[in-house]
Amino acid sequence: MDIASFAPVSTPTIIPVRDIIPWAVFGGVLCLLAIYFVSAEQGATSIFSGMYIHEFVHDGRHLLGAPCH
Repeated sequence: MDIASFAPVSTPTIIPVRDIIPWAVFGGVLCLLAIYFVSAEQGATSIFSGMYIHEFVHDGRHLLGAPCH
């Protein structure tokens, strides 16, 4: 004898694009800031004085192949 078991069907929630765009822009800006600090925050293009940010992301620079010396 077969016992039929039905799992509840879940319907996906539709998220409008106009609700996603602000978060996508925010995430893009954060990514651009991260790329700037890892790749270009040193020397003549530095925003902050000192070498604190350079030393903090130093290993990340070498991992991504960005020159820093």
